Amino acid sequence: MLLVLLSFVILLASAVAALCLGGRPSRAQDAGAYGAVAASIAGLIPSVQTLLSGRTETLSLPWPVPLGSFSLTLDPLSAFFLVPVFTLTALSAVYGVDYLKAYSGRKPLGLVWAAFNTLTAAMALVFTSSNAVLFMLGWELMAAASFILVLFEHEKAQTRKAAFIYLAAGGAGALLLMAVFALLGSGSATLDFSSFHSPSRAAASAVFLLALCGFGLKAGFIPLHVWLPEAHPAAPSQVSAVMSGVMIKTGIYGIIRILGFLRPWEEWWGWALLIIGAGSCVLGALFALAQHELKRVLAYSSIENIGIILLAAGLGVIGVTRGAPELAALAFAGALLHVFNHSLFKGLLFMGAGSVLHGAGTAELEALGGLSKRMRASAVFFLAGSAAACALPPFNGLAGEFLIYAGALRGINFPASVALAGVAAGLVLAVAGVLAAAAFVRAGGTVFLGEPRSERAAGAHESGPLMLFAMGALALLCLVSGLAAPFLLGPLAFAVSSGFGPLYGFTAGIQGAAPLVYVSAGGLLLLAMAAIAAAKRKVFLRGKKPAEGVTWDCGYAVPTARMQYGASSFSQPLTDFFQPILRKIGQYPVISEYFPGKASFSREAQAVFYNELYAPAAFRIRELAYRFSWLQHGRLQIYIMYIVVTLMGLLLWKL
Repeated sequence: MLLVLLSFVILLASAVAALCLGGRPSRAQDAGAYGAVAASIAGLIPSVQTLLSGRTETLSLPWPVPLGSFSLTLDPLSAFFLVPVFTLTALSAVYGVDYLKAYSGRKPLGLVWAAFNTLTAAMALVFTSSNAVLFMLGWELMAAASFILVLFEHEKAQTRKAAFIYLAAGGAGALLLMAVFALLGSGSATLDFSSFHSPSRAAASAVFLLALCGFGLKAGFIPLHVWLPEAHPAAPSQVSAVMSGVMIKTGIYGIIRILGFLRPWEEWWGWALLIIGAGSCVLGALFALAQHELKRVLAYSSIENIGIILLAAGLGVIGVTRGAPELAALAFAGALLHVFNHSLFKGLLFMGAGSVLHGAGTAELEALGGLSKRMRASAVFFLAGSAAACALPPFNGLAGEFLIYAGALRGINFPASVALAGVAAGLVLAVAGVLAAAAFVRAGGTVFLGEPRSERAAGAHESGPLMLFAMGALALLCLVSGLAAPFLLGPLAFAVSSGFGPLYGFTAGIQGAAPLVYVSAGGLLLLAMAAIAAAKRKVFLRGKKPAEGVTWDCGYAVPTARMQYGASSFSQPLTDFFQPILRKIGQYPVISEYFPGKASFSREAQAVFYNELYAPAAFRIRELAYRFSWLQHGRLQIYIMYIVVTLMGLLLWKL
C-alpha cells in the first residue's frame, strides 16, 4: 500500500515540477513523462501482487475533515482497475513526448503535463478511496484535470463547446453521487465505506437509480453519452487514449461498488443494466459507422464497449437474483475482462488515430487514404487494434466476449426470464459485433488503403520512435493478453468476489470458462499458420521483382482517387437502412444535363440525442431561469440576506 501512496506523491510532485518548468517545454516534458512512468511502475507492483494473492491492504492517515478520513483500500477489484490505469498512462506518457513536440512554443506544455499527471493520480485515488469524501475529492479532481486537457486547443469553437458540455455532465454526475453517498451514509458518524448499510428496498432502488445516472454520466452509456464523442476528439491523442481507455471505467467501477453496498439485489436492476447496455451496444456501433472523423468513430466505439460491459453486468445480476450462479459468474468475469481488454485496444486505436493526425494533419476520413504505404508501422498497429475491437482471434477482444457468450448460453437451461436474458444478450452481442466490424473495416480501409484523397494524405509521414514504441507495446499486450486469457481467470476470480461478493464469486462458473483454453490454442494455431505462410511467401518471392500494373479503372481513361469508394459510399447501404435512427442530413447532386459538370454530394451524421433531447431541455431550463432573473439585484446586501435566510432554515430543519 505504501507503493501506491508513493505513486501519488510522484505524480503530484512531477505535476508541480512540470508546471514550474512551463517556460522550458523540453524540461516540462521530461518532468511530466518521467514522473508518470515512475509512478506507474510504483503503482503496478502492489496492484499485480494484490491480484495474484487476493489479499486486501488498507491505509488510514489522520485527516481532520468532517465526515471524512484519509482511508485507502487496495483490494482485488481496485487492483484490477489500477493495472490498466498505470499501464496505459505510462505508455501514453511515452507517446506524448513525441506527439506534443509539434506544439512546443505554441501551447503551455507544462500545464498539459501537470493536468495529465493530476488526472492519473485522481483516477488512482478514486479506485482506492474507502471514504465518500475522499472519493468525491478524487472524482472532482479527475473532472477538473480532464477539463483542462479537453481545452487543449481552446481557440477552436468546437473544442470550447465540447469542454463545457463535459463540464456540465461532470457537475450533474457529481451532484447525483453526493445524493447517493448521503443516502448510504445516513445515520453514520463517518462516510467510510465500511460504515455503509444497505437501506430499505425502496431506498435501495433510489440509490441504484441515482448511482446509475451519476456514474453513467462518466461511463458515457446511451443516453448519457453526449459529452463523450465531443470531448474525446478534442483532447490530445494520448489524453483521448487515457480518457477512453480508463477514465470512463471509473463509472463502471462506481456502479460495481454501489451494487456491493446494496445486497440483496432486485431483478429489475439487472434488466435495467441489460437494456441500457444493449441499447448502447447497438447504437454505439451504429453511430460509429456514420462518423466522418476517425477519433469520433473511436469515441462511439467506446460507447459500444461500455454497453457490452453493462450488458454483461446486467446478465449477472439477473443470474444472481434468479438462482443461476454459474451464469452470473461467467457474466461478471466477462464484464471485468472486457474492462481490461478494452483499455488496451482502445488506447492503441486512439494512439493510432493520433499518429494519423500527426502524420497527415487531419483525421477526416474523406481526406485520407493510402497511408499504409507512408505509415506502415502505424497501419499495422491500427489493424491490430481494430482486430481486437472486432473480437477477432488471436487478439484480446474475443476473450471477454467469449465469457459473456458462455454465460448467455448457460442461461438457456434456466427458467424463462433467465433464458430470455441470455438469448437477448447473445443476439445483441452478435448484432453489435457485425456493426463494429463494418465500422472498423470502413475506417481502416478508408484511412490506410487505396490512394490518397488529398495532398495532406499524399504527404503523410510516419510518427516518431516513442509514439511507435507505445503503440507497439500496446499491440503486443493485446496479442499476449488474448493468448494468455486462461491464465487471467485466477485474478478474475479474486476481482469478481471482491466486487460482487463471495457468494456470487467465480468458483461456480469456472468450468464454463474452460473452453477459453481452446480459444487461446486456436489463436496460437492461427499465428503459426500466418508465420508459415509469410515464410513461404518470402522464399517463393526471393530474387523476384513484384510486377506493377494499372488498377482497373472502370472504363475511365484517367482514373483518379475520387473514383474510389470513400467512407460515405462504403457505409451508405447500412446507414440508409437505419436512417430513422441516425437522422443523417444529405445534399444530393441534381443531374439535369447529359454531360454534367461539377457535382457535389455530402452526408452528415447528426448528434441525435443532443439535438433532440438535451438542447431542447437546456433551452427550456434557460428560459425558466430567466423568469427568476429578478432575484439578481446586483446588491450585496440582498445576496447576504439570501445566505442568512438559508442558514436559518437549515438550522430550524435540523432542530
